[in-house]
Amino acid sequence: MRVCVYCASSSKVDAKYFEATKVLAKELVAKNVTIVYGGGSHGLMGCIADTALEHGGKVIGVLPRFMEKVEWGHKNLTQLILVKDMHERKKLLIQDVDAVVALPGGCGTLEELMEVITLKRLGKFTKPIVILNTDNFYYHLKEMLQKMIDERFMRDEHNAIWQFVDNPEEVIPAILNAPHWDSDAINFAAV
Repeated sequence: MRVCVYCASSSKVDAKYFEATKVLAKELVAKNVTIVYGGGSHGLMGCIADTALEHGGKVIGVLPRFMEKVEWGHKNLTQLILVKDMHERKKLLIQDVDAVVALPGGCGTLEELMEVITLKRLGKFTKPIVILNTDNFYYHLKEMLQKMIDERFMRDEHNAIWQFVDNPEEVIPAILNAPHWDSDAINFAAV
C-alpha cells in the first residue's frame, strides 16, 4: 500500500503535532505502507520521514527543484523525485497511491488537501482522503465543508469524500473502511 501524506514544513509547531506524526509514521510502517510525501526535511515533513525510516519504512519524497536548491530536501529517503514545479509535485504525490492523509499544516497543506477533495468530487481521484484532526486542528475546516453542503454548494453525498479522525491510530482503519467512490462521481458533482 502507498499513502500520500500532506503535512507541514514548520519546525515551530507544538510538540503534540510531532507526537501524532511519529505515531502515524510507526502505524504506517507496521502495516508495510510506503509513505509518499513532499520531500522536505523540516517540521512534520522531516518528522514523518525520519520516524518511518528509523523503523525500517519506505519513504518517497516529491520535491520541486527550486526547493532542492535551498536545501529543503531530505537527504536520506528511499527515493527523492525532483520535479519542475508545485503543479507537477501535486500530481505525482497522488499518482498510484491508495489513500491521502492530511496532517495539520499551513496554506500549502490546505491547498493540496482542497485540490484532492475537488478531484475526488469530480471523479478524477477515487481513493480515501483521511484528515487527521489532532487536538481539533481542523475543526473550522470540518465546519466549513459542512456549511458548503448545508448551503447547497455541495451535495449531501459529498460528505463521503473525506473522513475526519482525531487520533493517528484511527487513520488506517479509516482508509480501510472509507466509503467506495467511483469515477462516475462527476455525474453528481454539480448541485
